[in-house]
Amino acid sequence: MAATGPLNLEDKLRQAGLELLGNCQKMSGRGPGLLEHSALLEDFTPQELDTLGEAMLLVRAQPGQVLISEGDEGDWLLLLLSGTVDVTKATPPGEDDEQASQEEFSRLGVATEGASLGEMSMFDRDVRYATCTAIDTVEAALLTRAAIGQLIRQHPGVGAKLVVKITQLLAQRLRNTSNRLVKMLQKQ
Repeated sequence: MAATGPLNLEDKLRQAGLELLGNCQKMSGRGPGLLEHSALLEDFTPQELDTLGEAMLLVRAQPGQVLISEGDEGDWLLLLLSGTVDVTKATPPGEDDEQASQEEFSRLGVATEGASLGEMSMFDRDVRYATCTAIDTVEAALLTRAAIGQLIRQHPGVGAKLVVKITQLLAQRLRNTSNRLVKMLQKQ
């Protein structure tokens, strides 16, 4: 039996049960809602959106399918084009014997059209912080770290705008997390 090498991204996505639908050509044709509902895309023109879409894979997940698994490595992000995703984080098991064997989950949020997921791991190549599971049928655009590099080389304006928007999103999330932490500490 021949040894097989590491799986490429498309094989990993198929193995996870996700349906690959090609790339996201003509993303501007998905309607104005995408630009209106996405903090990541709000400053893009329809032409820039189409350029970005050509660099992204289109994937579909059915209800209950995991799009991103906590603890997995990944160098890509997802932009939700349709559907709803549950974002959860495993919590440490309880201390008594009954709960010690059961992993529990905390809901961090529910993501809808226009939301982006997985930016941190895309940038730092660290493991995924949370699990993202389709609540209903989901279509998402997948953007790899390598594709961003290619965008920067071939379409510098689009690539730079994308990196700035991702950085702004991450900064806002950090600010929100810091504010929640301060409020929690003040209550103690």
